[in-house]
Amino acid sequence: MTIDEIRYIYSRMSASATSLPPSTPAAARTHAAIVDTAERLFRTLGYQKTTVADIARELRMSPANVYRFFASKAAINEAICARILAGLDEAAWAVARGPGTPEARVRALFALLQQQTQALFFQERRMHDMVAAALEENWPIVRAHIDVIDAAFRHIVEDGQAQGVFAALDPQATAAFLHGSCVMFTHPILVEKCCREGEDMPALAARTAEFCLRALRPDPAPSKAIPAA
Repeated sequence: MTIDEIRYIYSRMSASATSLPPSTPAAARTHAAIVDTAERLFRTLGYQKTTVADIARELRMSPANVYRFFASKAAINEAICARILAGLDEAAWAVARGPGTPEARVRALFALLQQQTQALFFQERRMHDMVAAALEENWPIVRAHIDVIDAAFRHIVEDGQAQGVFAALDPQATAAFLHGSCVMFTHPILVEKCCREGEDMPALAARTAEFCLRALRPDPAPSKAIPAA
């Protein structure tokens, strides 16, 4: 999956929530201005406290004009969430296609997912709350994000199988298991709980990666019996 394909997926997902996709350069600029303004307000006020009227006031337009581009505030939420997740997905694919052995890239991808999620929790708390809501409420944009991360893991798994360092398991199922094993340090609700309890999240991600890598290694070839003298 290329970066352009990731961006296309998210543009289609976020566009599906708009009532009138921009059809002219001026409309595209207005659409982008609404998202930019909403994101700025979300970061300062929080996404739950920000209203469409607030966004319209900042842009000196009527709420009705905002609704020309977005069917609801939820649609604006999804457009902003798509931006956040698309950035993470691009970074994940940079790791998946990057240098290093397949084992090193699995470790790096686990570390990246943990670091990005924890950074969102500590540095962008209001945006963290929105991503948590997206996961809890199963926003469509989240399904696209899961699929992209699964695909990044699959890319590494297939590289490892081609090099003979990973067992010949179903690559799609293996990728889904790898991604699923990251839940303790990537799900915003679980990250919040673990951080409050003093869990060392980078160490948790590293231990989980090592556990998964042991499971991925091919079974050793049976030793040949020594012929009797």
